[in-house]
Formats: sequence, C-alpha cells, structure tokens
Amino acid sequence: MVRIHDLMIWHLKKSLQVIKKGVFMSEKQQNSDDSNSGRITCLIAEDNLINQKILMRFLKNLGIDADLAKDGTEAVENVKQKTYDIIFMDIQMPRMDGLAATKCILNECQLEKEPVIIAVTANTSHDIEKNCYDVGMKGFISKPVSIKVIKEALKQYLDHS
Repeated sequence: MVRIHDLMIWHLKKSLQVIKKGVFMSEKQQNSDDSNSGRITCLIAEDNLINQKILMRFLKNLGIDADLAKDGTEAVENVKQKTYDIIFMDIQMPRMDGLAATKCILNECQLEKEPVIIAVTANTSHDIEKNCYDVGMKGFISKPVSIKVIKEALKQYLDHS
C-alpha cells in the first residue's frame, strides 16, 4: 500500500513540475537530465495570417514558442538555419507548397536530425493525405484545428520520435 502511495505522489510531483514550468515536454524530455531538453523547437509553415495566429496561440498556450515561415521556401530556409523537433506544414502555399518543402527538407537538406512534419490542411481528400505520407510527413491534421488536436499530435509524435 505504501508503494502505491509513493508512486502516486511521485507522479503528481512530476506532473506539477511540467505544469509549473509552463512547457509542453515529451516524456523523453521530462525524463532527461539534460537541462536544454525542456524546450520543443517548432516551426509553423502557413501562409494564411489567421491560421498563423491560431497555431501560434495554441502552441504558446502549451508553452511552445514557434518560429513562422510564410511559405515552403521560407520553411526550407528556416530548417537550414535551425534544428526543429516538429513542423506544422500547410499544404497549399505560394512559391513552394508544403509537399515540395517536405521533400526538400527530408531529402535535400542533409539534416543531422529530421523533424517530425505534420500536414495541416483544409483539403482532407484521401489522395492529399496519401501524398502527404508519401513525401515523408508523419501526421495529418485537418483545418480548422483545435488546441486538443495540436496537443495530441505533440504528445503522439514527440513521445515516439
């Protein structure tokens, strides 16, 4: 009985630490001793101002400060300059769309660590979803997005990456 009690207290303390920091962390990051591992690096590639603000607000509420790229070309440039854990990638953008940007990031940028790329799109056809997975995206989220869906995606893809 004492063992269960101790385990419950340990779990509660661990949960409060994460909440107190105000930072969404994957399980790996929570259990890591590395003091720099507590921050998730995130990029939003989205051309629509309203969608940019919504995604930025949701991530900010989860304790994540995301960078922003207004199209696929900017997303590729950002990835060349900084390592990201996760990228929320719109599919239809000017200059370079999300599919082409994902191909470039995963196949041409020669990164030490590949980011998890999740499609965020209003086009929910099976063909588009298949194309997203075919180019190497790990997830697919349909617009309009909710904070619950973003949180679930972070938990699913970062805990298992």
